[in-house]
Amino acid sequence: MTNTIIDQNAISRILMLLEEEREKALSPREWQHRIAGYGYAIKRTEQGEMITTLPHGREVCALPAQLSA
Repeated sequence: MTNTIIDQNAISRILMLLEEEREKALSPREWQHRIAGYGYAIKRTEQGEMITTLPHGREVCALPAQLSA
């Protein structure tokens, strides 16, 4: 997979959205479903968990530890 070039401001907005959705979700599974609705997924890699885009699976950035399920 190739990394998607996204500016830091966009990454901050994505992380804020994922954090808000994590707070609303009752379980990690529900959270994964909620973020999929926004076009994102969490993928486990050798470098750790990464936020990726759907449906292409392009890596956006690393998933911060506080959001890790």
